[in-house]
Amino acid sequence: MQATAYTYDPESRSGQVLLDDGTPVPFDAAAFDAGGLRLLRPGQRVRVESEGAGADRRITLVTLQTF
Repeated sequence: MQATAYTYDPESRSGQVLLDDGTPVPFDAAAFDAGGLRLLRPGQRVRVESEGAGADRRITLVTLQTF
């Protein structure tokens, strides 16, 4: 699924993405590290993988969107 980076804290390696419907979903350091990224800037398009649904949705991977 695609999303847009919304916030990112380089010290904790965590933040939030905005899904295309505008829903903010947080991600933790494990999800960030799984994507192999070194930095994330707000506004970047990213690809995310998640598990769960609704309020229990959890991001498991954040990586750059490639075409």
